[in-house]
Amino acid sequence: MRRLWIPASLGVVLLGACAPPSSIKPVEYLDDRTAMTVGSLKEPIELVPSIHQGGLHLLDSLGKKVSFAYLGPVEWDRSGSIVYGLWVHIAPGNDRPIVDIRSPSALTLVLDGATRTLTPIDAPQLGRGAYQPVASWGQTAYFELTAEMLKQMASSEKLELNVRATDDSTVNFAATGDTRATLAAYMHSRGITAD
Repeated sequence: MRRLWIPASLGVVLLGACAPPSSIKPVEYLDDRTAMTVGSLKEPIELVPSIHQGGLHLLDSLGKKVSFAYLGPVEWDRSGSIVYGLWVHIAPGNDRPIVDIRSPSALTLVLDGATRTLTPIDAPQLGRGAYQPVASWGQTAYFELTAEMLKQMASSEKLELNVRATDDSTVNFAATGDTRATLAAYMHSRGITAD
């Protein structure tokens, strides 16, 4: 009986080692062009149109494709000089046209009801981006992010992104799941403490 248990245990361990890595695991790479270390999530956080806007369907009742949003924190480390940014990508459908996301007050981050207007920044010119855009026709930009704001994001039960539409209405996107564990793991990997 004991002989059967050892190979079975070994098999379980080997299968666990072959399992795909978790998508919440942060990643880090050295940019060859700038010698800058870049820390990001393996995949950006997906945000879908909120339920009160009739979201969560790929097509609305009129057959129009709805928009999606993605965001992810980025750390740029050049020899110990650390700067943070928030990567945002809007994959527009044909439901409601949105403004240029780099325009003033175009994006607002909503964390447990508290709002923060996002300010665009110029990201370092790297050989490759921290994240890959989902839609080639979408809009991608980087925004200011501080360690304090990242901590607030990691502790928020509800993470939303409001985007201004061309008719001055607001398109609201909400995270598809609880993002706290993902962002807490990212903070831990970057050496940011929650206190």
